[in-house]
Amino acid sequence: MNARAARYVALLRGVNNIRASKRVAMADLRVLFEGLGFLDVRTLLNSGNVVFTAPKSTRSEILARIEKRLVARLGLAVRVILLSGEEIAAVVHDNPLSHIATNPSHFLVVVPRTRSDHRHLRPLLDQRWAPEVLALGGRVAYLWLANGVPRSPLWGAVDRTLGRTGTARNMATMTKLLTLVESPPP
Repeated sequence: MNARAARYVALLRGVNNIRASKRVAMADLRVLFEGLGFLDVRTLLNSGNVVFTAPKSTRSEILARIEKRLVARLGLAVRVILLSGEEIAAVVHDNPLSHIATNPSHFLVVVPRTRSDHRHLRPLLDQRWAPEVLALGGRVAYLWLANGVPRSPLWGAVDRTLGRTGTARNMATMTKLLTLVESPPP
């Protein structure tokens, strides 16, 4: 990778999940991202996770291009959250709940739409959530949901507080995304 390019991860909110009416094939996402001129495009799972290389530019420019093309080509009006490769590495390596989060499917990482949205979650730290746990990282919120996601009051509070604009992935998915970010092109 040259000095003027960077690895990114695009997380599409609300595609291909159980309740989603927004469906997209990962092959179509790869083609769309390649059509934007991005390189080394890879998708992970069937839930709107795209790893790619792009020329360094502002996050808002990259996001605007992706969201505009999603609507124009696929009719898909969804929020996209963009993380740099460095941010994905920090999410995985700076995990403050590794000592208690024993089941990756109950351990969510919530990424607010913008870095400034993160501040809205601070008041939730003052509430009692036991047996659930909330911790804030530099760019994300870590949620240990001991009894699972569907019945979690913490997950509901975080999603409402962010105005349903953030997106969540479990820690196993974030770790796999990091592996893709760090792996050489095919």
